[in-house]
Amino acid sequence: MRSKLAETGEPTFSKLRGFIETQMRMSHIYQPVMLAELLRSGGSSSVKEIAAAISAHDPSPTEYYSEIAKNMVGRVLADHGIISKEKLGRKVTGFKLEGLNDLTEAQIAELVALCETKLDEYLKVRGLRIWDHRRKSAGALSGTLKYEVLKRAKFRCELCGISAEEKALEVDHIVPRRHGGTDEISNLQALCYSCNAMKRDRDDTDFRGIAV
Repeated sequence: MRSKLAETGEPTFSKLRGFIETQMRMSHIYQPVMLAELLRSGGSSSVKEIAAAISAHDPSPTEYYSEIAKNMVGRVLADHGIISKEKLGRKVTGFKLEGLNDLTEAQIAELVALCETKLDEYLKVRGLRIWDHRRKSAGALSGTLKYEVLKRAKFRCELCGISAEEKALEVDHIVPRRHGGTDEISNLQALCYSCNAMKRDRDDTDFRGIAV
């Protein structure tokens, strides 16, 4: 079967360049990222490969887990005296493992192996369920419903007030799904990924109107 590009009679390079330069209408980064991935991979990529290419441009997972590191796991390890926080002013910029210079290379390797064993054991018991909070935050909500929630919030986080231009917004269930919350728009609010990460799915606070 001939491709649509071939059917036009126009050379592939000219067709693609013309589309990219003059016809491509973007509401997000997806089109150029997908085309670049297909060009680099010899013309064929799996859905997962394209998804990985798109996610490589998305800062929100790193920023999401930065909040986890600072406000959850980092706090626990610091409270136990295992690590200390590195700060610039009042901002936490990193963490330092206490007493690392006292360890030999063999001891470090043994401790790393113990961490990996704990990880493997946890994954065997819990499996992929440990990522359900991220799947649910992405949700199966329609694009139209998400847009209506964001529009109602004037494209600002309804807790801290930051705009969608400065930080990615997520649609949050006020009453979490795991506690019977519905996908009705009355149960949805717009939160930036940082506020949503801290709220998690154990809190049912309605933040609408706070950041007005």
